[in-house]
Amino acid sequence: MGRNREEIIKDAEDSILHTYNRFPVVFDHGRGVYLYDTDGREYLDFGAGIAVSALGYGNEEYGAAVKAQVDKLLHISNLYYNEPVAEAAKLLTEAAGMERVFFTNSGTEAVEGAVKAAKKYAYLRDGHAGHEIIAMNHSFHGRSLGALSVTGNAHYREPFEPLLPGVRFAEFNQLESVKALINERTCAIILETVQGEGGIYPATAEFLEGVRALCNAHDILLILDEIQCGMGRCGAMFAWQRYGVKPDIMTAAKALGCGVPVGAFLMTERVAKRSLAPGDHGTTYGGNPLAGAVVTTVLKMMERDDVTGHVNEVAPYLEQKLDELAASFDFVTERRGLGLMQGLVCKKPVGEIAAQALSGELIVLTAGSDVLRFVPPLIIEKEHIDEMAEKLSAVFRAVGKI
Repeated sequence: MGRNREEIIKDAEDSILHTYNRFPVVFDHGRGVYLYDTDGREYLDFGAGIAVSALGYGNEEYGAAVKAQVDKLLHISNLYYNEPVAEAAKLLTEAAGMERVFFTNSGTEAVEGAVKAAKKYAYLRDGHAGHEIIAMNHSFHGRSLGALSVTGNAHYREPFEPLLPGVRFAEFNQLESVKALINERTCAIILETVQGEGGIYPATAEFLEGVRALCNAHDILLILDEIQCGMGRCGAMFAWQRYGVKPDIMTAAKALGCGVPVGAFLMTERVAKRSLAPGDHGTTYGGNPLAGAVVTTVLKMMERDDVTGHVNEVAPYLEQKLDELAASFDFVTERRGLGLMQGLVCKKPVGEIAAQALSGELIVLTAGSDVLRFVPPLIIEKEHIDEMAEKLSAVFRAVGKI
């Protein structure tokens, strides 16, 4: 008999640094698109561990691949080759249509590497340092100091300043604001193809095409952050592929490992030849055999099972159900998103709505101060969308009376 929920929560609160306000639930295991807590309650999961668990929970094929590699070899360092990561690199670069990849342990580290690559590219091009980066307001790229420097939320940045110098912020989906910031020191423009934490804002085609044209004209590198919106979530393996606007550098993580921590930044051969060289960047754990085996398994399963095709099949139904909810409750003002990355804009406190949903055994997330975020496992079916809509409608009816 395991310990009860209160004991587990007390141990966590007594020992873990308080950087999260956690909900009072202890999850024990999962199966498919459902999670189960230590009290045996079943929760429909439309959060997927913040867009990580794309293949759902308890997938036997995925689990077998992880276990087999654990029994074989976990770590050797990047001083030597290993087969799993070599295969993963081949599959991932092919899926992205890019030529080079560096494996990291997280999305934040992927952003750090992408920024370093852009700075080194400009250093070699111009023969000096001191270059600038254009990022977007309301963006989110991670919590480390470099990634935080290009995160467009002053609330996150201010306590940790001074941060990386030479970062200037434009308005997402406003091309003229980007154009106004470009100067001879600009080395990169970084943006999320679909803004996540900032409120589920997809880039417009005109904006993305315009930024690409600006980069081409000024020899500026376009960095697209696909950490949350990539890996099939938006109906293509990477969201930028829906627009036909290819980046020079791309970051990936979250569903890349479907639970095992792994991230990556990828680049074209042109950038690779003119940026990071031996000694410029490294990692102890990144690209270890376990991560390689997991990435290989995820990519093969997604390809074989046509996960992007499934997303394109069920996403319109999710949009329909969310639109119906928005039409039924006057405090829900808008739906926006792409594929299985959707948001509802609410005039009621979204944190309270998420808490009420959890009490009703439905997991939804928030994004920014006024958006409910829906990033379910990519294996959801229409029946799960119906169940979500029914549960959320009950929550909305209760919240609407407050």
